[in-house]
Amino acid sequence: MKLSKVQKIVLTSFLLLTGTIYLLHTPDIPLEKLKSKYTYNNSQFIDVMDMNVHYRINGQGPTLLLVHGTAASLHTWEDWTSQLEKDFQVISLDIPAYGLTGPHPNRSYKVDNYVEFLSAFAKKLRLDSFSLAGNSLGGLIAWNYAARHPDQIQKLILIDPSGFSQKKPASLAFRLAKNKFSSKILRYITPKSLFQKSLKEVYFDESKLKPDLLNRYYDLGLRTGNRQAFIDRANTKQNIDLSRLQRIQAPTLIMWGKQDAWIPVEHAAQFQSAIKNAEVLIYDRAGHIPMEEIPELTVKDAISFLKN
Repeated sequence: MKLSKVQKIVLTSFLLLTGTIYLLHTPDIPLEKLKSKYTYNNSQFIDVMDMNVHYRINGQGPTLLLVHGTAASLHTWEDWTSQLEKDFQVISLDIPAYGLTGPHPNRSYKVDNYVEFLSAFAKKLRLDSFSLAGNSLGGLIAWNYAARHPDQIQKLILIDPSGFSQKKPASLAFRLAKNKFSSKILRYITPKSLFQKSLKEVYFDESKLKPDLLNRYYDLGLRTGNRQAFIDRANTKQNIDLSRLQRIQAPTLIMWGKQDAWIPVEHAAQFQSAIKNAEVLIYDRAGHIPMEEIPELTVKDAISFLKN
């Protein structure tokens, strides 16, 4: 059968696209391979809501639960943990969609789903009363949790938390994931340069972006199921009820990187205004994840807040 000129162009374009996808395809990394590289000697796994959740417990004393943000993992708290474990029982975990925990079986990524998950995790570990800290998405989960369980939370630390409205996502990866065309490509073609771009967005001092850091974010992002989970969460419509902030009873510390390129530092004042008994610390020359970028200063302030 003789092809028309248009049919030849369409066929050629299809073959070129297929070939490009084949050449650039980034395969998933199996969970077991990642476990061998990114678990700690005290890493544990526990079944919560049909997920095998990665977590670790360090130190003894009053309990502090740490919740990471978008595309991160419990590793983001490593420097904080090394200091906090001297005086506290520090519990960190990989929340659904990220790290070694991976995707939610029902692809449920609304804030209330995360709060329910965190409540189930706390019950599994028999945590009745504890302090809670969260960064970015983890901050959003933390303040919603504190609002829903005011009698359970002793103190609350919010680090560049999300919640208040923004014009558009600052993250290039998030914008790609929300687009119905680019998201299909992102699921199978995920260059390391995209992760590097995202890290440059959340760090102020790019000299701190070492190869091991980039490799960890990249590898865990390629965990089987995590790319689709990232896309699913990016496209989940969230109904943020800001009135819940008024229900928070715990003394609250709001920490913010002044040069946060993802969530404006001006949001710190909005959180402080909405949460009674809240104080704010702004860190110059720090971006969206100051507990990772400037851990020595931020953990010192966190310890002071938790002890007083």
